[in-house]
Amino acid sequence: MAASPLPHASAADGLPDAFAQDLALYREKFRGRLPAALEELRGPAEGIVTLPLHVAWSGMTSYDLGKPRQRMGLYRAVLHEGLREDLTAYLNRELLLQLWPVLRTLVGRTVRTVWEEAFPQLAARARAAA
Repeated sequence: MAASPLPHASAADGLPDAFAQDLALYREKFRGRLPAALEELRGPAEGIVTLPLHVAWSGMTSYDLGKPRQRMGLYRAVLHEGLREDLTAYLNRELLLQLWPVLRTLVGRTVRTVWEEAFPQLAARARAAA
């Protein structure tokens, strides 16, 4: 059975077929984890947050949301490594919107693109801050 092509990466983009397919699969990995709406992000806005090992598998596992660098570190880790349940449990909608203009520069291009395509308000926040 032939695999159906995945969006946003193809040989037509100037990428070799195998690389384009890998990139498309990578994007789909992040798309599949997204919440249906930013309103589902009901994580804490303050205090100490301890992430599970499947999210924070290297380095820090506890983050103080009162410290800007730790807050950014937590959001970066959850965006990259978190499953859908982790996104909704550890990310807070208001904090994500507030942090996004800087946070988007700290996450990989694929994560940034997937989130901004799914939630135009994030892209709008980035444009407004520029």
